[in-house]
Amino acid sequence: MAESATRVESRPSKQVLTRARINRCAMQLTQDHGLDGWTMDELAAAAEVSRRTLFNYFSSKVDAVLGAAGSPTRREDPLAQAAFATFVAGGPTGQLVEDLAVLARPILGDEDFAPQNVALRRTLLTCSSRLTEAVHQHFEQTADDIAALLLQRDPALGDDRAHLVVGLLVAVFDSAMRIYLATDDPTDTDLVGLFADQLHAAGELLGR
Repeated sequence: MAESATRVESRPSKQVLTRARINRCAMQLTQDHGLDGWTMDELAAAAEVSRRTLFNYFSSKVDAVLGAAGSPTRREDPLAQAAFATFVAGGPTGQLVEDLAVLARPILGDEDFAPQNVALRRTLLTCSSRLTEAVHQHFEQTADDIAALLLQRDPALGDDRAHLVVGLLVAVFDSAMRIYLATDDPTDTDLVGLFADQLHAAGELLGR
């Protein structure tokens, strides 16, 4: 019974599925027509949602194309909020690097990292400096949120060191993005996993 309940709770919500569907449609429209070759009304029609619903999920075409890969911390996502609460409480492992790696998934998002979508997103990012730049901008926008979580977890850390940790995370993200864009087989990996791998590598290097 417990296993069944866990399985039910892990199913994506209607909101998550709608967000992922809009993202897939935005990527497909961009692949077919270019980023400037379609409108938000056309995206709403393709995703079978109203214009109002569309803007409840994404405020721009760039946001819709990037989807989870470009989302700042998702305050409206219950699963993300649970992960943030666990992190602030000192979990899930009690080791900062390990816990930051776990926290990467609700921050960067994971609802639409199926292999075919990873491949398509990689193609779009490779072909559009505008989208690549937007990914970096979105990630940097989370800096204050991440620093706040760090300070809630360990007030003794102090604001300067909290932001130093965030700066290191941005550098790790840059490294993960470089590898992500250069991967020969993007269907065999994802941005979140690469970020975790690079974070562990940075931790090992700094621990020497």
